[in-house]
Amino acid sequence: MLKKAKLSHLRYLAIIPLLLLLNGCAKHSIWWIFNPKGVGAHASFIYMMIDVAVMLAIVGVTAILIVWFMWKYQKGKNRGTYDGKWEHSRKLEVAFWGIPIVAVAFLSWAVAIHGSFAVNPYNPTIITKHMKPKGDPIQVDVIATDWQWLFIYPQFHNMAVANELVVPAHTPVFFKLTSTAVTTDFFVPQLLGMIDVMPGMRTKDALESNNLGTYQGIAADYCGAGTSWMLFKTKVVSMADFKQWAHGVENSPNTMDYAQFNRFAEPYINVKDKTPVYGHVEHGLFNHLLLEVMDGKKWPLPMFMTENMFHYLKLQAAEHRA
Repeated sequence: MLKKAKLSHLRYLAIIPLLLLLNGCAKHSIWWIFNPKGVGAHASFIYMMIDVAVMLAIVGVTAILIVWFMWKYQKGKNRGTYDGKWEHSRKLEVAFWGIPIVAVAFLSWAVAIHGSFAVNPYNPTIITKHMKPKGDPIQVDVIATDWQWLFIYPQFHNMAVANELVVPAHTPVFFKLTSTAVTTDFFVPQLLGMIDVMPGMRTKDALESNNLGTYQGIAADYCGAGTSWMLFKTKVVSMADFKQWAHGVENSPNTMDYAQFNRFAEPYINVKDKTPVYGHVEHGLFNHLLLEVMDGKKWPLPMFMTENMFHYLKLQAAEHRA
């Protein structure tokens, strides 16, 4: 009976790896980073797998040899001969020093050098080397507030959308990013790598995807009370659908000047997943914001927001901001 119980437990343990694999089929799986849909994200995944494979090969072989030596030369079992006069072996020296040197050299070239240039967010060669000579990439200015995202499209009447990013497939998209208040991270796990978004500074990132679909974007760094709701959908659509969508946004009567942006940038918890659109945003808003923040501009956080978030959400609703 005891043996049957042990076998039963082993069967349950064997199911665990299968459950982990099935979890990758979930809509919002925690394993989405292993299912890249962007050119940069796929390259990062490949380099990560190369790194893991090389290290596992070294650690795995070492672990197997340790177990084998412990079994073969176990005291009193007479499985192997111990030579107390042994001092040196050139073959072992070559193996012990040569294999790590080759592994480090390979990882230095394949991952550290080649990989770093390929997925460098400021100039990802995995994207730029395939750009057409007369191709028109999309430029998107990204502003992070407490706790929303504003995406500005300078090439399309300087239109903007909050909390939703729409990009065309098969087209490089280059981002300029900054923040109004605190440092956070811009991250779309299946499309592009994580990049810091910092107040008074401008960072860059880029993506290109050939896979239509909707992907989850997140603020991947804790930045206050509303971080949990600081999400955005990233939609990769065909160029025809993108142009149609952009035309609709451009025709929106809503506009945003710097005074209106000041209101938008006030601390706001987007619990209702609102995605307001603006047919036109004041030109130079991104650069003006950088200078203002560098000069000490702040959007104060009400103290009672963290003390009584429920009350603050009621105030938001009363102001028609929720």
